[in-house]
Amino acid sequence: MPKRILLACVLCLAAWWGPAFGHGTNEHGVPTLAAPAESAAPPAAAAADGAASATTDTPTGADAAPAAADAGGDNLMIHPGLPQEWIAAAAAVMGLIALWSLLARPAGDQPARSWNLARAPLVGRLVRFLNNSPYPLLAARLASVSVFLVVIAAGFFGTVHPEHNIATAFVWNIWWPLVIVAVFFIGSAWCAVCPWDTLANWIVRRSWWRRVNPHPGLNLKVPRALQNVWIALLMFMGLSWLELGAGVTGKPVLTAALGIVMLVLSVVFLLVFERKAFCRYACPVGRTVGFYSRISPIAVRPISQSTCDGCKTMECYHGSDRIEPCPSRLVVGRFSENTFCLSCGNCVLSCPEKNVSWRLRTLDTEAKKAGTPGWDSAWFMLALLGITSFHGITMIPQWSEWVVQMAQAIGETGHLFLSFATGMVASSALPVLFYGAAIALANLGGQGVASYRKLFGGFAFTALPLAFAYHLAHNMDHLLREGGDVLRVIANPFGIGLKPLTSVERHDLMMAVVMPENVTFAIQSGLMVLGFWLAVQIARHQARRLLPAGGIASRVKLVPLLLFFGVVTAANLWLMAQDMEMRF
Repeated sequence: MPKRILLACVLCLAAWWGPAFGHGTNEHGVPTLAAPAESAAPPAAAAADGAASATTDTPTGADAAPAAADAGGDNLMIHPGLPQEWIAAAAAVMGLIALWSLLARPAGDQPARSWNLARAPLVGRLVRFLNNSPYPLLAARLASVSVFLVVIAAGFFGTVHPEHNIATAFVWNIWWPLVIVAVFFIGSAWCAVCPWDTLANWIVRRSWWRRVNPHPGLNLKVPRALQNVWIALLMFMGLSWLELGAGVTGKPVLTAALGIVMLVLSVVFLLVFERKAFCRYACPVGRTVGFYSRISPIAVRPISQSTCDGCKTMECYHGSDRIEPCPSRLVVGRFSENTFCLSCGNCVLSCPEKNVSWRLRTLDTEAKKAGTPGWDSAWFMLALLGITSFHGITMIPQWSEWVVQMAQAIGETGHLFLSFATGMVASSALPVLFYGAAIALANLGGQGVASYRKLFGGFAFTALPLAFAYHLAHNMDHLLREGGDVLRVIANPFGIGLKPLTSVERHDLMMAVVMPENVTFAIQSGLMVLGFWLAVQIARHQARRLLPAGGIASRVKLVPLLLFFGVVTAANLWLMAQDMEMRF
């Protein structure tokens, strides 16, 4: 019986998916290539069509240019790339950083510094307001859920034109870029207001914020085999395929369906497992935000470490009578990395000593304390590097040409799924292969100090700032060039009565940038330099622990990693220099 139900669901999905692919225009996705027999028209018919078009349909004179600009819906607008002078400046600074890393003394064991934001002069009052009551966070969650419900409704019932539907125009041009940019300023705070997690809690626990005892679900322990981020990694790769291959970014109905899937998964995990297993182990957005927040300047930490050391009741872990326990099973004062902190505020509200708060720290704080991550975490960070770069590759004009050339080489026609998938795997795997080679070279003559596997996992943290820096720089284009008309979309979220934008309107929209281009270029190149510097810092601190000490010998062993950082950053700078297609 379950097999029949599953088969019926698959058939229904297939029946719905096909028509859904016909909605919208100008979306990114898998290119198509007609078979030779289908692409060649009979000579007589071609001649007749040509004559007819010449006499009846071809505009002349002043009407020719507008007609060419507005013909069809496939004329994508192009973002200008990063100018060469900015690339040259970034490359020069990174060269100096690499030289410094080889000449400077080995990284020392310096204590990490942080500052309590609740006592900061400008934001202290706001932080104290957030720390003292659950209601500010509840208000933010209500706002997040309200937007989510509008997005779902607009996706299913609004216009099919993606530039006019809030489901696509807001989610892909504003929300997703803004989530990544926000990590740089407020860490994993997005997870605290995540709409599908919030709705799942309200549906299952039927409480706005108070603790519910007993837990209404099965409350099972997560099987040991699933206590990792492999599921999140697979979902992240699947989400990338849907975004880049299936063209979900240009399909309002598919974007809404994706939101429903995330909500259903959150509800199912909450009903079956204890605490928030989906957030910790499976959510691709949450795990991406979690790993990136390791190099965020904001973190939830104890105000006084000695107070946490002497605590016996651990309300931060167990919760209190009113407040739920930590959804990620963390103990404040004992965890040193942001990966699994959801910034939910439970520990802040439940601590009887009021010893937990948001803290400002240096970007390399976790680099100084990082141990060897789990094998799953190492691969997730490396996958972030590969897939993030692949996002940029698919948005340059050359990408479609490369996929078509590959399809012609292997004889594929129709939707070029195989060629696209091959390009995706190759583009995503190439940085990982370079990294593996760099680790092998760094391990030459290691005298058994650390195994290859330990070095591979230990230095994987260096991939994180490289991925994060490019992700931030790339998303700035989306946010500043494609998000400028957000007020227009909010005013008519369903796009009722609107026609597709003409090429002239698309061009005007793209040129209405939020800030001057030179400022944008300066920030983008600065981010690339920052990512390179953080990778070097992490490598220096990890080398102190993983590579044999020995003055110049230990520095020489860093050379392969420095070359890896340089190759990856150079490739990403090259991508930044290319013109980039708008999403739709």
